[in-house]
Amino acid sequence: MDDLSVQIEGLLFAQGGSMSRAKLIKALGADPTAIGEALEVLKRRTGSGITLVDDGTEVELRAAPQTTALIERTRKEEYAREIGRPGLEVLAALLYRGARTRTEVDFMRGVNSSQTLRTLCARGLVRKMPNPKDERSFLYEPTTELLATLGVVHSTDLPDYAVVKQKLTDLEASYRGLAETS
Repeated sequence: MDDLSVQIEGLLFAQGGSMSRAKLIKALGADPTAIGEALEVLKRRTGSGITLVDDGTEVELRAAPQTTALIERTRKEEYAREIGRPGLEVLAALLYRGARTRTEVDFMRGVNSSQTLRTLCARGLVRKMPNPKDERSFLYEPTTELLATLGVVHSTDLPDYAVVKQKLTDLEASYRGLAETS
């Protein structure tokens, strides 16, 4: 595989989602023809667990078709498990405090929440989106699927929303105050 194909593959892998051809051209400083040829190399590659999906405008790395049965079985096993207390804690934090970064969720819970957030995203209960204040991080927020499952239209429709939100805000402020004086 040529160097440009390797760079595209690495960039798409790190991106974790789709990327426009225009963004690839800009990021790699290559001309459109070279990008097109490198993408063709990635499309023709065989013997890998990933494949390149290209709609002509956006490209993305996805699981290869021959891995579908394995992935489906693994997802079913994961979905069969309860989200447990960690999942409920993260959902409560996001529902009552709004969109937060993983670091903020970790701070609220006092433990690493990476796996829990990944599970909640995979189940469609939480959405990961770019953080407009810091392009190096992401925000996590409740999805409409979660709200519908809970039988509410908006987070503010949750029981005792204003009271719980204020208590969480006060608690978070007191912890931050303690951390600053230490």
